[in-house]
Amino acid sequence: MTSLVSESAHAVVRAAERVLAKRYGVTVRLTDPENLGGSGQAIVLRVRVSDSPIRLSRTLVIKQMHNADGASANGIAQALGVGDGHAEGFVREAVSYQFANSLATRHRPGPELLAHDLDQRLLILSDLGDVPTFENVVTPDTTGMSTSDSTTNVLMGVAQSLGRMHAATAGRSEDFGALLRRARASMSPYVPADTMRASVNNVPQLLSEVLGVATPPDIQHKVAEFSDILQGNSFRAFSPGELSPDNIVVSSSGIRFLDYEWGGFRDAVLDLGSILVSFPQCSYDLGLTPEQSASMVDAWRAEIATVWPQLLDDDVLDRRLLAARTVWVWLSTAWHLPEDHLRRALERDAGRPLAPRRALASRWAGLFQAADAVGDHALAEHAAAVMDALRQTDSTPAMRLP
Repeated sequence: MTSLVSESAHAVVRAAERVLAKRYGVTVRLTDPENLGGSGQAIVLRVRVSDSPIRLSRTLVIKQMHNADGASANGIAQALGVGDGHAEGFVREAVSYQFANSLATRHRPGPELLAHDLDQRLLILSDLGDVPTFENVVTPDTTGMSTSDSTTNVLMGVAQSLGRMHAATAGRSEDFGALLRRARASMSPYVPADTMRASVNNVPQLLSEVLGVATPPDIQHKVAEFSDILQGNSFRAFSPGELSPDNIVVSSSGIRFLDYEWGGFRDAVLDLGSILVSFPQCSYDLGLTPEQSASMVDAWRAEIATVWPQLLDDDVLDRRLLAARTVWVWLSTAWHLPEDHLRRALERDAGRPLAPRRALASRWAGLFQAADAVGDHALAEHAAAVMDALRQTDSTPAMRLP
């Protein structure tokens, strides 16, 4: 990371000092800003606390979302179907951190929110330090598989941390909604789903036009029923909203989740399913073995067992996980199968240059395995047909079904 000396960076630091002064009633001096990156309209800085009459950590993190008048909503905002993605994203993130602050430390999913200003779209957070991201730690080998014991331990740790967060927040959507209202926001505490459902409904036409694969009516009907999980209320808990390899960090104190721009409440199984399909919004492939997937499910289930004992029934959980996996694979297809040169450029900049169709082929292969395992042979057959079509249109080495 490089030190920033630009006027804009120093302006953010001065704004953070004023927010801290308003929050704590004292003067805090922040120096030595470093650029930690950020995406889209966000600027993220690490600063040193050089003078403070109150006890603060030696370093803090400042995140400010720039105003984006006239700018289009970012990608995930478009996927979720919200208009001013930057404005809603900031409010959701601020409220998500406030909500997380109310949890016991061991259940808190990410850094602590120290102060914020809604009008300036500015957050001041505790600093987790220079810790590796999930992407840094979990790297598939030359066979495309992530098979080492250390990798498996990290995967189980992520699933366990998700389960711990879900168990601690189950049934607390009204608390989240109250915080939204305090922030003068009229948005729902639930993660938006209408546009995602519409994207799922468009996949059969996309498969037909791009790959020449027909989707039988019974499969379309089944997936429409599976899509109910996007708005399901049986197993709702807090979710960061957009899990990805670069916003999960692996530290000595445990797994932490960053970036809550689309935080809210949804069916907790969707979070677990999104990792099992290798983060559907990314061109990424974890190369999970069936054993690793099973270990992750077991680690997650152990944490939520007392809250949702129904999910101790293998048939109940397997069916719900199949619904989550199916919805994510179909959504990923809607997002990645059409040619999108801007998305590809962003993926390359993020260090994830995997061809979208290779990532999709892996996801459809995983869906085949999951459907076949529970005896849903029609869904498995359709998944295999899509995977074969993707393989034939991709120049990368062929994938084989087990």
